[in-house]
Amino acid sequence: MTVPATRKDLMIVNMGPHHPSMHGVLRLIVTLDGEDVIDCEPILGYLHRGMEKIAENRTIVQYLPYVTRWDYLATMFTEAITVNGPEQLGNIQVPKRASYIRVIMLELSRIASHLLWLGPFMADIGAQTPFFYIFRERELIYDLFEAATGMRMMHNFFRIGGVAADLPYGWIDKCLDFCDYFLTGVAEYKKLITRNPIFLERVEGVGIIGGEEALNWSLSGPMLRASGIQWDLRKVDHYECYDEFDWEVQWQKEGDSLARYLVRLGEMTESIKIIQQALEGIPGGPYENLEIRRFDRVKDPKWNDFEYRFISKKPSPTFELAKQELYVRVEAPKGELGIFLIGDQSVFPWRWKIRPPGFINLQILPQLVKRMKLADIMTILGSIDIIMGEVDR
Repeated sequence: MTVPATRKDLMIVNMGPHHPSMHGVLRLIVTLDGEDVIDCEPILGYLHRGMEKIAENRTIVQYLPYVTRWDYLATMFTEAITVNGPEQLGNIQVPKRASYIRVIMLELSRIASHLLWLGPFMADIGAQTPFFYIFRERELIYDLFEAATGMRMMHNFFRIGGVAADLPYGWIDKCLDFCDYFLTGVAEYKKLITRNPIFLERVEGVGIIGGEEALNWSLSGPMLRASGIQWDLRKVDHYECYDEFDWEVQWQKEGDSLARYLVRLGEMTESIKIIQQALEGIPGGPYENLEIRRFDRVKDPKWNDFEYRFISKKPSPTFELAKQELYVRVEAPKGELGIFLIGDQSVFPWRWKIRPPGFINLQILPQLVKRMKLADIMTILGSIDIIMGEVDR
């Protein structure tokens, strides 16, 4: 009888790109010694759609429907950053009411994103129940989005100088009702998850990042704040009208997967506080700055060129982008979402570079999973919170 020999050499395993816990088409080539991770190499690019090149061949208004496809769970933020750039280039004022509506939409979108992080993260580490609970609340947010924008996920709601439409009648009351209901939902999550011994066993002390290390890796968002650094662009950059509301930056000092969970859970409660204050104090007035539709029209637009003559519907050109460069950023749910924009006295941007938070945060993954167990890869990857749409663009 032949006795099976115990093999001592390392094993190389493919995780993904169709693994259910990969949250998209991420592929990890993992080198294992038994259960211990020796090395991990992330392979990107399976969802690359040339978003930056498309942007350089579209006017801003034409490009707006595309941007929701980067981070398709926090769609309002991609729209916000797309209109913020041209607004700053052209020094366009946003009416107060529009700014309030934007803040409400952004914070609702932040909650929806964190909810759809929480459910799969818990499913990854073996807790199925929260996965069903989070959809209950998330559907209510999408109902509010549908009432205001006509779409549940890809809204196309932000415009240069404001928003596309005013809030419908009765929407504010519905949103206030949701806020009250959601706070009970968060309490339910805390009760169910936070002190669960199995959950704590899986996340406590797993994937620790120190504050200095987080800064060196250029991490942002909950990844940075969970490592003891109180950095939130809503407080730092004072964009929209966040300064008018009373809220706290959520942070923890442990830097492990549990700290990142606590930061995101705390952010959902803070978002509700911001939304409630915005709904109660929302001013009247216009929801869009209509002045910008008139000035800076291009004298001899490209649309009259020979190639464009065969397009049956000539799209309306927007105003020119001034000949200067600019970096704009917002605090998205996953971190700092930025755009480096170069105008060239044309209706098209000359350069449109996206700085996605997920892509930058993902860099630290190989370092975090080394010398950990195979099962910890899912915990650490889940706690980073990536969306492949914005990682690959």
